[in-house]
Amino acid sequence: MVNESKISSLPIWMTNLNDEDIAFIKRFVLSSGSLKEMANQYEVTYPTVRNRLDRLIEKIKLADSSTESEYIKLIKKLAIDEHIDFEAAKLLIEEYRKIKEDK
Repeated sequence: MVNESKISSLPIWMTNLNDEDIAFIKRFVLSSGSLKEMANQYEVTYPTVRNRLDRLIEKIKLADSSTESEYIKLIKKLAIDEHIDFEAAKLLIEEYRKIKEDK
């Protein structure tokens, strides 16, 4: 069981990861960062693993960006997690920024 004080001392980027992300990172480290080995373990193609890693990288970068509003972070997270497509995310963010500029 995880201690609450340990959770509060985790970096923000780590607290935003789900169990699947953490399992992926663990496998990545244990395979010495070999995407080829990861593809074998997951029984998928190399590009599939590469795309998964790219999404994880974007999720971590997003959590570290402190200059963006919470709304923009949410929209980007939805796109990274493939709940909405990137074009829809771009449109929502552009419209949000226009509204903010008009105020």
